Amino acid sequence: MELEGRGAGRVAGGPASGPGRSPGESTLLDGWLQRGVGRGAGGGGEAGACRPPVRQDPDAGPDYEALPAGTTVTTHMVAGAVAGILEHCVMYPVDCVKTRMQSLQPDPAARYRNVLEALWRIIRTEGLWRPMRGLNVTATGAGPAHALYFACYEKLKKTLSDVIHPGGNSHIANGAAGCVATLLHDAAMNPAEVVKQRMQMYNSPYHRVTDCVRAVWRNEGAGAFYRSYTTQLTMNVPFQAIHFMTYEFLQEHFNPQRRYNPTSHVLSGACAGAIAAAATTPLDVCKTLLNTQESVAWNSNIAGHITGLANAFRTVYQVGGVTAYFRGVQARVIYQIPSTAIAWSVYEFFKYLITKRQEEWRAGK
Repeated sequence: MELEGRGAGRVAGGPASGPGRSPGESTLLDGWLQRGVGRGAGGGGEAGACRPPVRQDPDAGPDYEALPAGTTVTTHMVAGAVAGILEHCVMYPVDCVKTRMQSLQPDPAARYRNVLEALWRIIRTEGLWRPMRGLNVTATGAGPAHALYFACYEKLKKTLSDVIHPGGNSHIANGAAGCVATLLHDAAMNPAEVVKQRMQMYNSPYHRVTDCVRAVWRNEGAGAFYRSYTTQLTMNVPFQAIHFMTYEFLQEHFNPQRRYNPTSHVLSGACAGAIAAAATTPLDVCKTLLNTQESVAWNSNIAGHITGLANAFRTVYQVGGVTAYFRGVQARVIYQIPSTAIAWSVYEFFKYLITKRQEEWRAGK
């Protein structure tokens, strides 16, 4: 980055006195400018206001976070779809373990001490590809779900921030945008979640996605695919509010200039995912119960089918007590740390790459 303007020439050429300044004051100011004190988005106050204007390196590509002309809704949707598919595919085996560890009264052969032991036993006793069963339906749902999710988030984040904190970043806007984006994401993803979790359960009778879809539709009706939707929203709304607010907060500290910085995206995403996952584990346990309708849990439930969040909460407590609400918390946090790190780093990379190519194409026209 080069300094330009009136102050830049004095820095390059050595100390020089300006109008109304003594030689000593000029030396102090020029030394201050050379050390870069007060640079960056976090400088704030008078120091930030006094810094000289800067010129972006022409080889650095478009200004990453400004992107008003380069970043379209399509860009966010494409980057979001790729990020969602990669996130779910890479972390799918751990997601399978999480589903099993959240079982309220698992089969003795499906009781696991930790994630690694669970993975090893599943592969050894059920086959190498068993932890991947249901991956195809998850990838199919994750593409459109994450495309809607990130596009909605980016649009609302900017719109609400301009209203709440014009010209700045608002944590309230980030959280609210994340909550609204969750409505679209879960509407697209919930049917895939139902099928996926039924195929992940121990001794699942389903070997193909089509078999599971037909059986659920025939035996429980179309509503079964959205039985956990309200619980999913109840869990994901606070999850995404915590997630996005934490991510944007950490970005202000790790990446105040809001440039493309893979390390900051990975660290911010991992920390945000871990905090949000731990806080919302009880709701995730209830969602898993609603999706899988464990036969053991049915026996403790008069209605036969577990419907609604309140019913699920009561059933979890009746079967396993307070500790049952935190079943699988280790697997959930272990899943979310790399999962959100992958999602954010891949999303930000494709957002940067697509925008840069669009800017280069426009410049070459």
